[in-house]
Amino acid sequence: MPPLAFMQAESDGDVLIVTLDRAEKRNALSAAFIEELAALFDWVRRSDGVHAVVVKANGNVFCAGLDLIEHHLEDRSASAFMHICRRWHAAFDAIQHCGKPVVGALNGAVVGGGLELASAFHIRVADPTTYFALPEGQRGIFTGGGATVRVARLVGEARMIDMMLTGRIYAGDEAVAVGLCQYLTPGSSVERALEIARKAAQNPPLSNFAITSGIAHIGNMPANDAFYAEAFIAGITNTQPASKDRLAAFMNKTAAKVLHD
Repeated sequence: MPPLAFMQAESDGDVLIVTLDRAEKRNALSAAFIEELAALFDWVRRSDGVHAVVVKANGNVFCAGLDLIEHHLEDRSASAFMHICRRWHAAFDAIQHCGKPVVGALNGAVVGGGLELASAFHIRVADPTTYFALPEGQRGIFTGGGATVRVARLVGEARMIDMMLTGRIYAGDEAVAVGLCQYLTPGSSVERALEIARKAAQNPPLSNFAITSGIAHIGNMPANDAFYAEAFIAGITNTQPASKDRLAAFMNKTAAKVLHD
């Protein structure tokens, strides 16, 4: 594992728990923080011992987004900031395409670049304190960490424009309804996220890789290419030894049934 200055990481069996640990700065994302995220999730991709990841945060804010103070003091040129944006894209791509399910345990503010970070997770769990916003319009800036792709896919282009123009905040059941998170728990988002991650970690790694990475890539393709890619991925995934064992269990009626509580 790479050295960590802005995060903590610990194993819970085959689930890696990553904690954003810059609470004094509301877990704002500096340039160095972004590089650390990229390095960590590149390691996650290569680690056979990690089958799922939970990302949580120290403090009462999950992530306040871009470190605006650093950005202001650096007084970057347009080209320099463009390259900063590309590093954000690389870091969040490393999260989304690490091949392991990544579950976000959210709390407090998930705003600006914090929402861009969260949108790279495969599953997002909110608690009663969690709220989502894109205040870029009020800050006189524009999203640069992939929101125009990932957040727009979650909520739709019109809602994203509204969020940026007006500073509209989503929370609670409304945040679930528009797609900003999949779960809203009355208790600890960390406990619920761990429950979800442990369940996903029981799937065959190849199946999780296909689900977490394949669907996103297929979504970028024209329909006929997407159907071909789906068939290709299914051909590999559905004939793996782990699938054969589980299908045999289904045939022998020893597999868990899909039942609604």
